[in-house]
Amino acid sequence: MARPGGPEPGHGLVNVPGAAAPRPDPAMVDGVAGAAIDVADEPAFSSLAERYRRELHVHCYRMLASFDEAEDAVQETLLRAWRNRAGFDGRSLFRAWLYRIATNVCLDLLRRRSRRLRALDSVADLPWLQPYPDLLLDEIVAGGDEPDAVAVDRETIELAVLATMQLLPPRQRAVFIARDLLGWPASDTAALLDTSVPASNSALQRARATMKDHLPARRGDWSARRVTAEERDILARFIDAHERCDAAAAIAICAPGIRIAMPPDGLVFDGIAAMAPLLERAFGPARDGDWRLVPIEANRMPAAASYLRVPGDTEFRAFKVDVLRVAGGRIAEVTTFGRSRFPGFGLPPVL
Repeated sequence: MARPGGPEPGHGLVNVPGAAAPRPDPAMVDGVAGAAIDVADEPAFSSLAERYRRELHVHCYRMLASFDEAEDAVQETLLRAWRNRAGFDGRSLFRAWLYRIATNVCLDLLRRRSRRLRALDSVADLPWLQPYPDLLLDEIVAGGDEPDAVAVDRETIELAVLATMQLLPPRQRAVFIARDLLGWPASDTAALLDTSVPASNSALQRARATMKDHLPARRGDWSARRVTAEERDILARFIDAHERCDAAAAIAICAPGIRIAMPPDGLVFDGIAAMAPLLERAFGPARDGDWRLVPIEANRMPAAASYLRVPGDTEFRAFKVDVLRVAGGRIAEVTTFGRSRFPGFGLPPVL
């Protein structure tokens, strides 16, 4: 639901209530009838705050590009909210108050780690990058009967967008997320960061320029907010090629300029020729073992969880997660993550 006053035209992709709002009715804490709560009541406070855990997690994930770090940030956000509950005076929306705390938690974390991406050639330049399971993004959509539910579309969560945002200085990143991904008005965004509207607008223009310089002007795959039937078909063929150890079938669904990026290892392989050692190791006579793959979705993109059964073993064990970017009916990019990502997708360690 767009907040009163709404996002400024042409700016927001997703609407989230912002910070500034008239004092709510006494029977309303978050602009929602029947949500009255005494913020000094810990169980009631925790119950209300828990409603926003998933979307706060997504917000922190956009700021940090790490699923695990976002979880830590959300925990710290809820702790700070409880400790500073006296600061919530009811003149702003409860959700906006939590977003403000979460943003500052992320800024503090980024400041402590002094982690700044100076250049971006591929997502492999971000060793801390982690995928986000769609089944968890759907927890937000599942609340669609509530007026404050937020849909998370591909254009706001895709790995390439997420990686490019990490080029932005932290405060610019926060402004860009609030204005262009969440659709907050300029005044609410300025309040979020304790700055002036002109300063916030200036930061936004610089952030937009950086994003424009590093992302194509038109991304055809953004026309689909979710995984398409074509992408599911490509994913099925990807899985089939792996399970049959068929290198030719795998190559047949790859674009000539395919890129394989492995953020945890900082490795990049460009083009089908560069894939040869990987294909030999995965499918050749001396391969690591046999494969079983499970279709999943991450960051609103098709993905597969691979299990490997090495010679001498009787079970298929968690091995890697591949997130696919499909363009023109071919796989244009594969981003590979390690087995540590399996629990987030609700996957067992062994098949």
